[in-house]
Amino acid sequence: MLLGAFSMFSNDLAIDLGTANTCVFARGQGIVLSEPSIVAFNTINDRIEAVGNDAKAMVGRTPGSIRAIKPMRDGVIADFDAAEKMLGYFIKKAHGRRRFVRPRVVIGVPSQITQVERRAVKDSAHRAHASEVYLVEEGMAAAIGAGMPITEACGNMIVDIGGGTTDIAVISLAGIVYSRSVRVAGNAMDEAITQYVKREKNLLIGERTAEAVKIELGSAAPLDAPKRMEVKGRHAIEGRPMTVLLSDAEVRDALAEVVRQIIQAIRNGLEQTPPELSADICDRGIVLSGGGAMLRNLDSRIQDETGVPVQVAEDPLSSVVLGAGKMLSDFPLLRKVTLE
Repeated sequence: MLLGAFSMFSNDLAIDLGTANTCVFARGQGIVLSEPSIVAFNTINDRIEAVGNDAKAMVGRTPGSIRAIKPMRDGVIADFDAAEKMLGYFIKKAHGRRRFVRPRVVIGVPSQITQVERRAVKDSAHRAHASEVYLVEEGMAAAIGAGMPITEACGNMIVDIGGGTTDIAVISLAGIVYSRSVRVAGNAMDEAITQYVKREKNLLIGERTAEAVKIELGSAAPLDAPKRMEVKGRHAIEGRPMTVLLSDAEVRDALAEVVRQIIQAIRNGLEQTPPELSADICDRGIVLSGGGAMLRNLDSRIQDETGVPVQVAEDPLSSVVLGAGKMLSDFPLLRKVTLE
């Protein structure tokens, strides 16, 4: 009876520690938390003012004494202290703010993460009171989360387009045959929109506005019906508040180079895949996951340029954390795919 109760309230967590968003999966409960990877610090007393959604609401609107920090950059830890505090906050929140909880944690990381970066992620999780930490490549986790048959003797290609990195992986027999991580993804799209609007419209906009424009107007190929959107910001030269009208064609133009780089990385992956597995990928197609996979017509554009069928995962935003979460209940698979 006691053992059953213990397993029912297991503390084990899976975390997708993303550049833009952090998702937490609790064993037996599913996804319990999905919030932006942002920490708001008070520089006067060195205390945390807010984390996640509350901190994002402060971005671009904070007084001088409060700094909104993104601890993750390009899928890896850029600010060790902020990452540790953010992880600790999310772990505590996932457990209903219960104290003295020391969960086992599975964390998804980019495929080309260095030994130093791996150590930083593990140390941050341990200092945030994790008892054991397992690191899994995001491509592998996303493939499991998307329901791909990764344990079979056939080629499976997953492209996970997150905030900081695009992870491309070819998987067969629960092993990674090819993996590549390129540091061009959702954040690069936001930055491209910011720079385009500044250059073409003399308008300065913030991160939140750029992201809203991407969601509303962004596409990788022409839309069936044109779309327009009013965008507010500050005139780059005169400094006054200003509103401009943006079209989907202009935003597509702004995103062209980022989309080209992602497609080129996918092409490189296809070129370096063994012939037998290439044949499987031609039959089964490529699966897209991550927030960037939701860019309109990206799937059809990749399909046109590679000649390989492309589909978007059922829940692209959550594929990595769902895959990591499944490994909490399948320890032999976790042991097989964990990064040493």
